[in-house]
Amino acid sequence: MPNEDAENVWTNVYKKNGFFTPSYLRGSNYMQKLEEAHKAKQAQKETQQQSGNGLPAGVTTTGSLANKTPASHLGMTYDLIERAPAVEDDHSVPPLPTRWNKDDKHGALEVSADGQEVKYAATRHSREQDHETCAIRADHPMPWQAGIYYFEVTLLSRRRDETTVCIGFSAKNVHLSRPPGWEPESWGYHGDDGDIYSGQNVGKAYDGSSFGPQDTIGCGINFRTREAFFTKNGQDYKTAFRDIKGDLYPTVGMKKPGEHIRVNFGQTRFIFDIDSMVKGEQAKIKAAINRASIEKLVSPPMGETELIQQLVLQFLQHDGYVETARAFAEEIHAEKQALQIDQRTPVPGINIRDDEDAHHRQRIRRAILEGDVEKAVKYTQVYYPRVLEDNYDVYFKLRCRSFIEMVRKSAELSNPSSKKSNGHSLDDIPNKMDVDENGFADQMEEDGLESQIDQDELLSKTIEYGQSLEAEFRDDPRREITKTLHEVYSLIAYPNPLQSKEAAPLLDRKGRVAVAEELNSAILSSLGKSSRSALENLYGQTSVLLDYLREDGGPGSFITIQSVIDEIPKSQPF
Repeated sequence: MPNEDAENVWTNVYKKNGFFTPSYLRGSNYMQKLEEAHKAKQAQKETQQQSGNGLPAGVTTTGSLANKTPASHLGMTYDLIERAPAVEDDHSVPPLPTRWNKDDKHGALEVSADGQEVKYAATRHSREQDHETCAIRADHPMPWQAGIYYFEVTLLSRRRDETTVCIGFSAKNVHLSRPPGWEPESWGYHGDDGDIYSGQNVGKAYDGSSFGPQDTIGCGINFRTREAFFTKNGQDYKTAFRDIKGDLYPTVGMKKPGEHIRVNFGQTRFIFDIDSMVKGEQAKIKAAINRASIEKLVSPPMGETELIQQLVLQFLQHDGYVETARAFAEEIHAEKQALQIDQRTPVPGINIRDDEDAHHRQRIRRAILEGDVEKAVKYTQVYYPRVLEDNYDVYFKLRCRSFIEMVRKSAELSNPSSKKSNGHSLDDIPNKMDVDENGFADQMEEDGLESQIDQDELLSKTIEYGQSLEAEFRDDPRREITKTLHEVYSLIAYPNPLQSKEAAPLLDRKGRVAVAEELNSAILSSLGKSSRSALENLYGQTSVLLDYLREDGGPGSFITIQSVIDEIPKSQPF
C-alpha cells in the first residue's frame, strides 16, 4: 500500500504549483526538459510577484538603483536591468495533459473545478440518447516524446444499469457529438458492449469485455511501436490498435444523464503497474545497446575495454592532467603484463610525452578553479599572448568572472556566518569570551578589525574593477554583452548576494568550470589541436543521436546517458 502521508504531501505540492511527474516518466529526458521549462516559468513568476515589475528589490523600471545613496557610495554609474531567465518554447517541450478542457467539450457535460471529473448533467430524450454521445478532450495531446503515455478513468456512477461511457483518444478536429472510435482519427473502448472502435461505428471484440460503475479503465500508447492498449482494474489487456499517428488527446464520451467519471493523468498513483511496463521497454533498448559491437567503430579495431582506456587517457592528456595520465598509462601497462600468458613476449607500453603546453594549460585551469581569474589571465598572456587577442568573447567572460569572484569574496567577508576567529567560527566558541577578557577577547577584536579593513579594501578594488570593466566593454553594440554586464553589475544591488535566489547562481563556483573549459578550448585551437577531447566528442555525438531517436517517441525516449551511467556498479571501498 502506498504511504498516505507521502501521497498527501505530493498532492499538496501539485496543487500548489500545478506541476507533477507521472511515476513512469521519472528520470526521462522528456520530464527533465519539461521540469526545467516549468522551473524557469516559476522563477519568472516569483520574481514578478516579489517586485511587481520583474526587477529585484531596490531596482526601478528605469534601470537604475532606487536607493541612490548606495549607488554613489559604490562609485559606479550604470543602468541596472534584471531580465527573467529565458523560458524554453512550449512547442519544443510539449506539456502533459493535466485536466479535461472545459472549452473543448459537448455542452451537456459539466467539468469539476479541478478539471479531473466530468458529469453528464443535462436531461435528454431517448431518441437523442440513442444517436448522440457527449464527449470531451483533455487540455493537451499525449506527448510522443514520452515514449509511452498512460492515463486512467474511473467510473463514479452508482447506477447498476448498462453504462455508455467510452474511453480513448482523438484528434483535435473530431466531433464531440460522437463517441471516440466512431469518427476518423479517433479510437475508443466502449463500456456497453466491451468492443473497441477505430474510425467507424463497427467494433471488434476485445479482451476486456464490458465495464461499468466503479471500474477503472486505463488507456496507453507505446509511441515506439505505434500501438495502443487498455487496462481494466489494473489488469493489462492485449494490443487494441496499431499504426497510431498524429497528435491525439485523451477523450471520454457518455450518453446517459448522471454518468460521472474521474481521470488520473499521473497526479496520483495508477492502479495498473505502468512503471514495470516502461522498465520493460527500457530493458529492451539497453539490451540492444549491449549487443552492439564497437570493434569496427575505430581503426585499428580494438575491444571495448581497450577503447575506454584510450578515451580516458586521451582525455587526461587533452585537458592537461599529464601526471595523472602518466600514472594511468603505467597502471594499464602493469595490467597487461599481469595478463600476459607468454612472459617472454614483450608488452608495449604507452608513451606519455612531457607536454609543456599541457603543464601551462593545467596551471591556467587551476588558477581559474581556485577563483584567481586574474592570475589565469596573466599566465595566458605570458604563455599564449595571441589567444586573448584573437578570442575577444573568452577574454570578456574572464573579465566578468573576475568581477564575480571579487563580489563573492566581499560577500563572504561581510557575511557574519563566514567570519572566522583563529580558525573557528564565532558560533563554535560558546561562552569563551569571559575566560580571558584581556587575552582571547582582545584577539577577537583585532581579528574583527582586520577583517573589516580587508573588506573595505576589497570593496574599493571591486568598485575600481567594475568601473574599468564598464569602460572597456560599454561601447560593444551586441545585446548579449550588454545583458551580461547588467547581470554581473546587479550583484552589487543585493545586500547578501550569496543568499539571494536571483544572484546566487552567478556566484556559484560551477561557473568557474565553464570559463576554464572555454579558455582551454581557445588555447588548444590556437595550437592547431581539437578544442574538445575524443571523449567529449563521443558524448556530444551520443547526445545528438539520442535526441534524433527521441523524435516521434523513438527508442531514445526510453534512455538517457545518465541512466546508463547510474547502472554502472560503484566501486566498493577497501
